[in-house]
Amino acid sequence: MTTRILKSDKRQVIWLLLCLFFMFQSCNDDDEAFPRADFTFISTDGTGEVNFTNLSENAVNYTWDFGDNTISTLVNPVHFYEEGGQYQVELRAYNSANDYDATTLMVNVEDVDVDLPSTVDFYLTTPNRSSLLELTTDGILPMTNNSNSTITVSDQTTYQEMDGFGFALTGGSAFHLNSMGSSQRADLLNELFSPNGIGISYLRVSVAASDLNAEPFSYDDLPAGQTEDLNLDHFSIAKDEENLIPVLQEILAINPDIKILGSPWSAPSWMKTSNSTIGGSLKPEYYSVYANYFVKYIQAYQAEGITIDALSVQNEPHHDSNNPSMRMEANEMATFVKNDLGPAFASANIQTKIIVWDHNADNVNYPISIFNDVAANQYIDGSAFHLYAGSINNLSQVHNSHPDKNLYFTEQWVSSTGNFGGDLAWHIKNLMVGATRNWCKNVLQWNLTSNPQLEPHTPGGCTQCLGGLTINGNSVARNVGYYIIGHSSKFVPSGSVRIESNTLSDFPNVAYKTPEGKIVVIVLNDSGAENSININVQSEPITVTLPAGAAATFVWD
Repeated sequence: MTTRILKSDKRQVIWLLLCLFFMFQSCNDDDEAFPRADFTFISTDGTGEVNFTNLSENAVNYTWDFGDNTISTLVNPVHFYEEGGQYQVELRAYNSANDYDATTLMVNVEDVDVDLPSTVDFYLTTPNRSSLLELTTDGILPMTNNSNSTITVSDQTTYQEMDGFGFALTGGSAFHLNSMGSSQRADLLNELFSPNGIGISYLRVSVAASDLNAEPFSYDDLPAGQTEDLNLDHFSIAKDEENLIPVLQEILAINPDIKILGSPWSAPSWMKTSNSTIGGSLKPEYYSVYANYFVKYIQAYQAEGITIDALSVQNEPHHDSNNPSMRMEANEMATFVKNDLGPAFASANIQTKIIVWDHNADNVNYPISIFNDVAANQYIDGSAFHLYAGSINNLSQVHNSHPDKNLYFTEQWVSSTGNFGGDLAWHIKNLMVGATRNWCKNVLQWNLTSNPQLEPHTPGGCTQCLGGLTINGNSVARNVGYYIIGHSSKFVPSGSVRIESNTLSDFPNVAYKTPEGKIVVIVLNDSGAENSININVQSEPITVTLPAGAAATFVWD
């Protein structure tokens, strides 16, 4: 019997065959996308040096295990073995879906008879998070004549002494920490604030509420029907005693020398032209009362064993739409400081430093104009900055205009919608390197902790502010801000001095000498590709290979 196939049936058959072809092709594509790990190596006699060549396919990330308890995430690493012997080296090659293939080879290393640069500690964070503030010996070689860019470091030229690195400890941050179990909180605070952890040495707290409290409040909110409190009879720090003060006291038990900056978001509403927590200006008739408010704040904290090292007069005085917030022009701040705040501190024998501006780098004339007021100048330690507008290099204009005044970098947030690698590079380049090279004595991130819901915040407060840590009950996730700060705070304690190092556009860097005499160099590979660079420290010049976008800290004992 003959079977006839109609045209419509032919079309269906062709369609079926095409579908099968594309399904088969898709399977083949998936197979081709699976990574294949492969490598070769060349070993140099007597030096311990082994050069690895990566031959992997369909891979974007790599992990090398050199068989001597060290690993690397470089593409083509050069590794120094400290002892001769036979080592099993494993390479894992990962594709973008995090599938991996592994291969191993045995490497024979001749007896090593040269000195290796083992006195240099190398800590690495990579954009893909394969290394996170990780101590490694991989990629460091003795410096030789080569064509690499060179960072030359000299401790013969010194700049500002550093006060420290850290975060804002907001009311919300303190709430998350205080809600943890006592042993879990103790472990975390030791990790954050002890020298054996990341050694945070500077904190910023809000004077009363910031926008990362559950609700706005001041230390002198009045009962219904009362319109003013000239003697501050209702002054109370009771809300801070719920979470902030207990957490600060635990921190001080770990690091008694930590420096604390207080910043007010707003005066009590009854002192303001808006009669609200939002916006408005401080009424001139309450200037002296507000000065006494700060005196009582510092004394109340001192009674709790907490020293406020510095006070900024007003957080973001030109951002008056936040909740809470308050507008304060430069002439108003100068008048308040010279006639009221400065004399009140002097009368009460308060040593807390007074800091002006505490806002963006686009308006350097604001603090300069206050410094130019001779009567105000005598009470002022310096000025503080954020970088939501302007260039970080503008800060040197403030230093050059009044070299006797200190500069501080007190706030920069990381968005919950950001990218780890992009945020790491931007903050290292502009803050950890940029702010310190432009004379800042500290660098602080906003803020220390958040929860998965990015709460609490006031109505109208920040809804995307990602903490350096995310705390969920007793569970802790370390976000990019933790590593941004950690690359400095862990190695550059208070009292360290910034020293000379040349600028390189592809390798932003900053160098310090610690009180113990260690040399610390912090570098970002901003070249867009894996690259080698020389770091010429007199005691031991090195060459090191850094992945693209990686942040690194080097420590010479």
